[in-house]
Amino acid sequence: MNKLNSILKNKCPKCGNGDFFINGNPYLNILFHNGNCHKNCSSCDLKYELEPGFFYGAMYVSYALAIGLGCFLLILFISILGKEDVLILIAIIGISILIFSPINYYLSRLLWINIFIDKNHPKP
Repeated sequence: MNKLNSILKNKCPKCGNGDFFINGNPYLNILFHNGNCHKNCSSCDLKYELEPGFFYGAMYVSYALAIGLGCFLLILFISILGKEDVLILIAIIGISILIFSPINYYLSRLLWINIFIDKNHPKP
């Protein structure tokens, strides 16, 4: 349950108390803080970037989330609109992926760090 709490509530993957991102709102954080997260947990002092370039791996998670969203929307809108309006489907899916990209960014980073950090992670 600690992992799910960390991912959904923007919390430290080790202690579950400190915030991971500077601002809890993905859209405001992207606009005003360039999507940055805290360097360390305010509660347990866990260093979030385990090594230089650690979060480059999160782009694979981000890609999977975007493809999942696109497939979901494709199935949903084919059932609603039918197959005749392919250009409309492409436009809806493309715009939706752009609109949800800040949420995708947040979730991908939180999922990526939660893969590697657990409660027993040693203090740096």
